[in-house]
Amino acid sequence: MRLLFITSQRDSLTSIRPEAELFIGLARAGDTVTVMTQGDSVYAERMRAAGITVVDFEPRGKFDLAAIRAIRAELRRGRHDVVQMFNNKAIANGLLAATGLPVKAVTYRGQTGNISRWDPSCYLTHLSPRVDAIVCVAEAVRQSLLPHLGDPEKAVTIYKGHDLAWYAGTSPADRAALGVPDGALLVGCVANNRPRKGIPVLVEAAGRVPPELGVHFLLVGRGMTAPELTAQVAATGRAERFHVYDFRSDVLELVAACDASVLPSVRREGLPKTVIEAMAFGVAPVVTDTGGSAELVEDGVSGLVVPPGDAAALAGAIATLAADRARCRAMGAAARERLGTRFRVEDAVAAHRRLYARLWGAA
Repeated sequence: MRLLFITSQRDSLTSIRPEAELFIGLARAGDTVTVMTQGDSVYAERMRAAGITVVDFEPRGKFDLAAIRAIRAELRRGRHDVVQMFNNKAIANGLLAATGLPVKAVTYRGQTGNISRWDPSCYLTHLSPRVDAIVCVAEAVRQSLLPHLGDPEKAVTIYKGHDLAWYAGTSPADRAALGVPDGALLVGCVANNRPRKGIPVLVEAAGRVPPELGVHFLLVGRGMTAPELTAQVAATGRAERFHVYDFRSDVLELVAACDASVLPSVRREGLPKTVIEAMAFGVAPVVTDTGGSAELVEDGVSGLVVPPGDAAALAGAIATLAADRARCRAMGAAARERLGTRFRVEDAVAAHRRLYARLWGAA
């Protein structure tokens, strides 16, 4: 099939890799693939080497006449069978560009919430009648969309694909250099400190964990050193057990150095990259039952799942891992195996090809 993808690859290598490797996998499977994205993307040369046509493209907004014209010209030039769009700017401009053309339009939805049939702006993107299918990154995302769709068959769950080989060669950071004493259980949390991520819930939970268990907490992300969060950490009376950074260039090394990982989100998750990275390194994940987080983890086997916003339950999960280090290591190993067998790039490629074939079969 002739496939056109419209996306942005301004993020880091680790953020864009699953998407870019999907494109490469489709090209290797025999599809003709064109990607409209930034020409200087860190993945541009690798995509070109796989036989993908990369078109330098970056819209200025959700309604960009020049972008609409560029997309429409590409659709006509390439006579593409499917156009798939990965962000709101791409979707809004791409759907307008596809008007009247015989191409199947597919959108991508990466998180729960923030969409409603009563919001007129949503009809410029996922709720547009021009949309033929919506790829949801998790089943929870699909379920959150269903009440707003006239045709529930439009929404399809396809997990992002990963490869454990991507994480090979990453050496764990020096825990002593971070100030973590020997014998401590190091719990990492990589996230931006925004309300939906629930970082204050984690800090409250940390204050509830029995001190004799020797748990230390590594917090990395924008806003982690905000005054209100710093004050909350101090109020636990255990500030020396927190290692807090707004930014680190060695995030993967830090994650690999942890014994457990926590993502305390309270709402609107998709399929969190930070949980996946922890699983890849065999770090036991603790997640909340929101969005796709709970789909990554098999509760009690490859991690622990707690209710969102429940500091007591979160503290209990952390204490469970700290009190039984062997179980913590076993959960980490099971998480790595689960990622390597249940969330593969090959599976994502095959699922997308089935979707595209179904769309054209219906036509």
